[in-house]
Amino acid sequence: MSFTKNIKGRNGEDEAAALLANKGFNIIERNYRFGKGEIDIIAEVNDELVFVEVKFRSSESYGHPIYALSVSKQKQIIRVAKGYIYERNIVDKIIRFDAVTIYENSGSTEIEHIENAFSEYR
Repeated sequence: MSFTKNIKGRNGEDEAAALLANKGFNIIERNYRFGKGEIDIIAEVNDELVFVEVKFRSSESYGHPIYALSVSKQKQIIRVAKGYIYERNIVDKIIRFDAVTIYENSGSTEIEHIENAFSEYR
């Protein structure tokens, strides 16, 4: 990954965390790693544990960032979330998977929070 891409991704994650915090989310952890996978943001809101994937695109070349959240990426996030739940011995908690998309389009930046972007049960 290039240095510039890494910086833009980190800045995007900062923007996403700020957006969620402004919406009342308690950010518990960022860039949680388990095995070969990573979850960008883990947060709590309304007694729910929320695993958040942040997707950033700086051009229209590859379409809207949500399209980068492939089924294989979803499965990886679910595996990492299960690792987090196991390590922390979390029981009786509602779990959900959200996404925050950040899209630079014609000089403006659009940021969107998508609740329940995907589910373990497809």
